[in-house]
Amino acid sequence: MGKIVTFGELMLRLQPYDYLRFVQADSFEATFGGGEANVAVSLANYGMDVDFVTKLPAHAIGQMAVNSLRKYGVGTGKIVRGGDRVGIYFLEKGASQRGSVCIYDRAHSAIAEAKPSDFDWDSIFDGVDWFHFTGITPALCPGMVEICEEACKVAKAKGVTISCDLNYRGKLWTRDEARAAMTRLCQYVDVCISNEEDAKDVFGIEAENTDIDSGKLDFEGYKSVARQLAERFGFKKVAITLRESLSAFDNNWSAMLYDVASGEYCFSKKYKLHIIDRVGGGDSFGGGLIYSLLSGKSTQDAVEFAVAASALKHSIEGDYNFVTVAEVEKLAGGNASGRVQR
Repeated sequence: MGKIVTFGELMLRLQPYDYLRFVQADSFEATFGGGEANVAVSLANYGMDVDFVTKLPAHAIGQMAVNSLRKYGVGTGKIVRGGDRVGIYFLEKGASQRGSVCIYDRAHSAIAEAKPSDFDWDSIFDGVDWFHFTGITPALCPGMVEICEEACKVAKAKGVTISCDLNYRGKLWTRDEARAAMTRLCQYVDVCISNEEDAKDVFGIEAENTDIDSGKLDFEGYKSVARQLAERFGFKKVAITLRESLSAFDNNWSAMLYDVASGEYCFSKKYKLHIIDRVGGGDSFGGGLIYSLLSGKSTQDAVEFAVAASALKHSIEGDYNFVTVAEVEKLAGGNASGRVQR
């Protein structure tokens, strides 16, 4: 069904056990994750041929990071080895009305100090059908904008479909910096993925009659957001995830997919989530969407699959989504009972 490449930073994730706060913790649980790596794991679990591209140190911690992908079927042969640091993020999981907290320790990581010469994009994209990156990667350092743009130029020249999740992170760069960089990069993008905040934070495009903090979303307003994004950058499709946050544990979750060629605005069914771990939820949506579109699903079926995949991810600890196509299709088809399978 096509070969996929994703590009970004893979980080060590350290978190207190259960729902302890940082100041209570005597030990931390160690896993790995990162936006584009999370997408790659989802796709590998769906049986897709996917490579993850990054730069990681050649030492043992760097190898741990590589192994965390390899054991789930993600191709790691195009990962560049070098540099001194694996980026780290500390996660304090929220509970009830207390939100989660994320603290980054990723300055001077191997990927943040990468040079354009580290990546042979012509070779990397040989035989590739789809390229995915997020707005997190160009935010790592000023030089990464140029690396991402070079990747996009080569991908576009080779006829590769390009998707991008805007993924604005205020702890990495300012809105002005994000707007300047993403305006450059989005001219190459075919499929844009956003959420209820990113379009506003990055491009100043806001859905009317919406208050994300109170959980009030006006779905009609997102048609305008998607249309404005498509008109500004020439996107072929725009997906917007819609999260109604009731508490750290309880969210309503749905999405919209706008297909420019047909003029369709397709909204998914809404899931009432009781959350185990929400980190990687948007990435699991992206993985589900890429799989759906490469599989030839209709606009409605594609957004239903992507939302169902992401709904399931919210029940799984860690960044990665460990679900199969059959499990996602079962939920998308209406079986949300959660009954024991015997």
